[in-house]
Formats: sequence, C-alpha cells, structure tokens
Amino acid sequence: MRTGARALLGMLAASALQAAGPSAPPIATTERTGILVVVGVAGSDEYGPVFSAEADQWEKIADQAGAACQVIGRIPGAASDRDQFQETLAAEPKEGSGKLWLILIGHGTFDGKEAKFNLRGPDVTATELAAWLQPFHRPLAVIDTTSASAPFLARLSGPNRVIVTATRSGDEQNYARFGPNFVAALTDPQSDLDQDGQISLLEAFLAAADRTAEFYKTAGRLATEHPLIDDNGDGLGTPPDWFQGLRAVKQARDGAAADGPLAQQFVLIPSAEEQRLAPAVRAERDRLELAVARLRARKAQLAEDDYYAQLEALLQPLARLYPDSAEAKN
Repeated sequence: MRTGARALLGMLAASALQAAGPSAPPIATTERTGILVVVGVAGSDEYGPVFSAEADQWEKIADQAGAACQVIGRIPGAASDRDQFQETLAAEPKEGSGKLWLILIGHGTFDGKEAKFNLRGPDVTATELAAWLQPFHRPLAVIDTTSASAPFLARLSGPNRVIVTATRSGDEQNYARFGPNFVAALTDPQSDLDQDGQISLLEAFLAAADRTAEFYKTAGRLATEHPLIDDNGDGLGTPPDWFQGLRAVKQARDGAAADGPLAQQFVLIPSAEEQRLAPAVRAERDRLELAVARLRARKAQLAEDDYYAQLEALLQPLARLYPDSAEAKN
C-alpha cells in the first residue's frame, strides 16, 4: 500500500473512532488470552439461531479457559457493528504474550477484487481489517468461518499469526459449515491427535475440516467449502489433506515453509501438565520447538551431519527444560 493511501486509511480510522464515542475497554491484558467474537448479519431467519449458538459456544469455551471474551453483533448498540469492531481492536494491547483469538461468524462475499465480512450496517473488507490489525505484534489467531473467506488469509497473514479460513477461494460463496465444527472440535477429546491432554488450534482445524468434508460426503453433495490454515506468514495457506498427523508432508511448488507448528502452540484450554509450566519455561519451549520445525523443513537442503548437529543443539536444551518444570509455578 502506498504511503498516501496508508495515511488516508489512518485518518478515516481515527474519524470513525471519534464518531463511535469513547474507546472500549480492552478484552485482556498483555499476558492474558482474549477472545473477540464478531457475529455478522444473518441474512435470513434460518441462520440467526445458528450464528448465535456458535457465539454461545465460544463464550462457554472462554469460561473454561479463563479467557476474557467479548461478542459483537448480537445486540444493537449506539455505534454500528463495524465501528464497535474497530473500536474494540483499537483498545486491545498490541504487544505482550497474551494471545488474541478473533472469530468471525456469518456470511462473506467476494466481487473478484475485494472480500467482505457482512455485518449489520456497513461491512468490513479484508483490506480494512488488515489495516486495523497492522499494529498488533502479540500472538494473534483469526478464525474466519464465513463464506468467501479465503482472500482474508492473504491480507491478514503475518509473523506470529495463525489465519484460518473456511474456504480456499473467494468464489466459494455458499453458507460455510466449518465454523460450528471448529468450535465443537475445541472441546472434543477425539480432536486431541497427539494425546497430550489438550486441543490445539491446529488439531481443531484438522478435526473440523474432516467433519466438514464428511458432511458433504454423507449428504452426497459437492463440497462448496475447503478450509485453509496459514501460520508461517507467507499468505499461501495449507489445506488439511496436506497433513499427516500434525505435520504437513507436502510443500508448495516454490518451497515455502510448511504451516502448522505455530498453530500447534495456540491452546485455549491447557492440560494440567501445561499449566504447571512456568511462563518463562513455556516460552522457551515454544521457541525451541518452532526452531526444530524450521530445521526439519530445511533438512533436504543440509548435509546429513550438519542437520543432526543442529538438531541435537536444539533438542538438548529442550530436554533440559522439563526436569525443573514440574516444580515451577505458573
């Protein structure tokens, strides 16, 4: 985006916030997980209860996780849903280790150039949401469960972010069933593929994708949605059938790094063992595990001895983290 256009967006954002009134309180602190659920316009009577029930499930999960949660779009306010959405994001801490989960529920559209999330009143485009999220450096997950959501992935992708869309193309514009399957997977023990007592964002994505595909297969219908996940910042996304277990076993033609390792570290309801880890230990564990994943992705480019030497240099400090962690307090 050119500098002039970026400045214009900034002025428009500031103007909208002034019109909306005083800033909203932040959902969470810099260290605590927050969940922001935005419910779009129903469009017809049949979808209103479905979207509302999905938002209810997110609130229940937030309670179980001890996470702060806010829902926009169910109760009309003085400001439009779009302004409330922008205002809430503007009030959120932009730094820190506390993860922010942004959940978009509803319908989306794509005109061949710009994708939109359909709200009551003015919609929000992928370009606008990208501008609102640009200041964020804290860990961020965006779960866009709407139809025609794929263009949001390329716009929102970036470092320290996990982006999930219900579709692989803006042309998949039928109602998407991925969202209810995703939120259900977060509390279903069958989603725990590595049997570590907790369900990660990656595990929920794979489970939800499988259930969504099964729906179309059982109903004998042509699938009109194909979810994608991106967590390496390249904006390409990876489909679920590229994964074997929790590892992507296929790579894009240009050799882009595989998605998945960062998404495996986003967990809303941690296991008892995970909760016993001190924050500093958990942060170092996550850093080392991501480094191992990046090294494995480069294995074919390295000499065998070099690869195993680097791997050992990462695995040894990783192993040393755990003897002391049992006595550490969160």
